[in-house]
Amino acid sequence: MSLMLGLLLGLFCTVCIFLLRLLLVVNSGPNCKPGGKGSVCVLVVAGSGGHTTEILRLMESLSPSYKPRHYVIADTDRMSEEKIRAFESAKENAASGSKYTVHRIPRSREVLQSWSSSLKSTLNALLYSVPLVFRLQPDVVLCNGPGTCVPLCVSALLLGVLGLKRVLIVYVESLCRVETMSLSGKILYPVADYFFVQWSTLRDKYPRSIFLGRLV
Repeated sequence: MSLMLGLLLGLFCTVCIFLLRLLLVVNSGPNCKPGGKGSVCVLVVAGSGGHTTEILRLMESLSPSYKPRHYVIADTDRMSEEKIRAFESAKENAASGSKYTVHRIPRSREVLQSWSSSLKSTLNALLYSVPLVFRLQPDVVLCNGPGTCVPLCVSALLLGVLGLKRVLIVYVESLCRVETMSLSGKILYPVADYFFVQWSTLRDKYPRSIFLGRLV
């Protein structure tokens, strides 16, 4: 009996310490200034459909100091890789020293997938995301709504919780989201360091969000 109580107490303390560390990491965002000593390593989450088009439009506005650029897509997404390589090829022609990689992880959630199966597939994607993010050690994670971004952002938060590296999470809600946020947006809204929306109606509903007009 005493052994069981000791295990439960140890588990409770571990959970409390983890939550405290998570709270400290989330609240330390304004003090995190990547790129102060040179280039900024950015992990870019691309998704099928319009997500990749929008994220590449955002990438066009970034300075050359954002390198290397690590793109992550779902393993079933073929079109996004073609768009990324075409974008980077044009970027390489415009400026020398273009550095990028493309990585794949299992898809976190399919359109119209049930909640129960989504949880299983997301945990599976997380198993691939954690070692990838820990190996790349990005300064910033940039995403705009595909389900793939959730396990990657969780992995980035875990880097900070473990005291290995503070990673900024920048979330830009898709332009098509006018009245309601995407599921990914709702999940990441409390923990994202910078959460951008592109319609004032969303800014009014979510006061932590940043509205600068249309970004893509």
